[in-house]
Parts: sequence; structure tokens; C-alpha cells
Amino acid sequence: MPRDFVKFITEFRDYGKSTAAKSLSDRFPDVKVYINEFWTSKQRAAHSLHEISYRACFKPQLPRFFIQRLSRQGDKVYDPFMGRGTTLLEAALNERIPVGCDVNPLSEILIRPRLNPPLLTEVEVRLKAIALERRTEIIEDLLVFYHPATLAAITNLRNYLMEKQNRDGLDNVDQWIRMVATNRLTGHSTGFFSVYTLPPNQAVSIQSQRRINQMRDQIPPPRDVRHIVLAKTKTLLRNLDPMCRDSFAQTAEQAQVIIGSSDNTPAIQSGSVKLVVTSPPFLDVVDYQLDNWLRCWFNGIDQAAIEIWKFKSPSKWSEKMYATFCEVYRVLAPGGHVAFEVGEVRKSTLLLERLVVPAAIKAGLTPAMVIINDQEFTKTSNCWGVDNRRKGTNTNRIVLLRKD
Repeated sequence: MPRDFVKFITEFRDYGKSTAAKSLSDRFPDVKVYINEFWTSKQRAAHSLHEISYRACFKPQLPRFFIQRLSRQGDKVYDPFMGRGTTLLEAALNERIPVGCDVNPLSEILIRPRLNPPLLTEVEVRLKAIALERRTEIIEDLLVFYHPATLAAITNLRNYLMEKQNRDGLDNVDQWIRMVATNRLTGHSTGFFSVYTLPPNQAVSIQSQRRINQMRDQIPPPRDVRHIVLAKTKTLLRNLDPMCRDSFAQTAEQAQVIIGSSDNTPAIQSGSVKLVVTSPPFLDVVDYQLDNWLRCWFNGIDQAAIEIWKFKSPSKWSEKMYATFCEVYRVLAPGGHVAFEVGEVRKSTLLLERLVVPAAIKAGLTPAMVIINDQEFTKTSNCWGVDNRRKGTNTNRIVLLRKD
């Protein structure tokens, strides 16, 4: 661990607090735990391109904190559980080469277009050229979410994208429209295609939406699909200046996005990665398949075929993390680091960092420290437990590892 990084952590006072320190446990007395507010909780402090929702994703400030301090321009930065691609996008924004892996094909659909964004005018012209108003067969059960005209437009857009994908492949404009439409399928405001429902990072079942409609006495209103896609595009591109576009043009060609299991990534060259920043699947907390069923339908993905890891047993979770750490060790360059965010506390009794450290050591990695980002907005008075006894935790807990 670079001495200047340890010094930086111990002396950090950017938000008016001093860093507290303690040992991880009696078993690992040399592994120090550092507690402070290390990055801001403000949503708008991140680049506008990040504003694509996905369940259980971390804030961009987290990967940025480590990318800027533990890697250099041109280094490869890798996330083996990339989700919506937060780490990859931050890597590109900081002139690093993004590398990512996820078993869910939706991940590539959500990150690829943001590494090669089109111009607003290109999106506008393409949307006008797609025949969204034509008569088409619809899935009637989906009318619990959508007005008939809106569902027809969504179905026409889906058909256009799938037919073009199978025929010629999608260019960056089509990929962008697909990404934005995927993100606008359901939500709780007029900026989404649907009637009021849960936030956009999870889709309720058809039966649940019927109950929501009944409770709220609501009927899906007509939505302008073109207008919504274009409006979201403007929002996403608002911070993208010409200098950033030039930088993206260079990194996008070198970016690697792998759809597969994180414990088997032969496409990534051994010793080629300088930094890993990731957050693994939590223990029996988030049902990614259920959350994404409507997004999978829109993109023609068989969600039953996606082998997403979901474990209730800590031993099984540790076993899979060990397998991933073995592969991370292979791709990591000597002197490289892993920032492994473990956000969950199970009823205040299970601290996942205490599972991560033994698995990482077994794979050959060295635990350097645990960093706990504890912010004022949390409901937690004790960073080692959750007062309300609910699943999850209100702090970021990062195990920092290195390859000697």
C-alpha cells in the first residue's frame, strides 16, 4: 500500500471530520478500519451520464475516489460485477481504460452506449425515422403499465431494434435509443412511459401493478415515447463537452465488456489490470431477475437463462467470492489494488468484510485496510450496525486489497 495513500486516509478532513481507526478483528489485528466521510453524498456531484438507474448500484463518487488515487491515465480499471457500469464510466471519464464483466446482458446494453455517446441531433433524426405509430400486436397484460397507444409505440420500437440487431447490428445511435428506452420503461413520474409505479430500478409484477392502479385509482395515460427518449437524452448529455467526447473516442475502442461469470474471464489478459473497483451481489437481499423482467422483455433477453448468483448461505457466498478473487488475482498487475465494496449487514450481525478478507487471502491477495464511508445522511449512529435492524446498511464499507 502506498504510504502516501495511508497518510491521505488517516489525515483526511475534507468534510470537517477526523478519521477514526480501529482493528478489523482479533483474527486480523493488523488490518486497520478507517472511518470518515470520504466522499460527498450529493447526487449532482457526478457526471450526468451516470443517471441511468439500476438496483443496488453504488454512487459514482466511490469508484472515482479510488480511480483518481490508485491508478493513472491509461491504466485498465476493472469491475467484475459491473451492473449499470458505474466503475467503467468513471474510468473513461478519468482517461482510464474501462474493463467490465457481468452475467446479465442488460449490463452491456446499459454501459456500451455511454462509452460512445451520439449527438443529440443524431438521436432526434433517428427517432423521427422509426415508425412508432404503425398498427402492431401488443401484449395485453402490459396495459396495466401503459396506455394502448404508448404500448404500441414501445412494441414498434422493440421490433425495430430487434430486427435491425438481427439484420445489420445496431450502430451507436440505435444502441443509445435502446439504452434510454430500457431505462424509461417504468417509473414514478411523467418522465417514464408507464403510469405511476415503483422507482425505475425495479419493475413490479403485473399483479402488483394492478393493485397499485386500484389503490391509486389510476389508468395509464398516453405518453410520447419519442419526446421522453429525447428529453432523457438531453439530460444525460448535458455535461458532455467536446474535450470529454475526444477522450471517450480513444478509450471506447480499448474498452472491454464481457458478458459471463466473474470467475472465468479468459478474454482479460493476465496482469493487465491496475485497479479493480466493484460491489458483489449481496446475500439474499436483491432479486435482480425479478427487478429486470420488463427490461429483459424489451430487449429480447430470456431472463430464466441468466445465471445470476444469489445465495443465502455465507459459506456459499464466500466460496463464489474466492473463485472471483482467484480470477481477479490473475488479471491484476503486481502492485495493483482491489476496492471491494461490501454494503450489507444482515440484521446487524454479519459484516461481509469478515467473509471477504479470508477469501481474498486464500486467493493470494493481501488485505490493506477497510474503509468505511460514513455520511451525515445515514440513519446509523453506529457504523458497525444498523439501528433499524433492516437488511442492508447505510454506509459504504470497502475492503482494500493489493497484489504484492
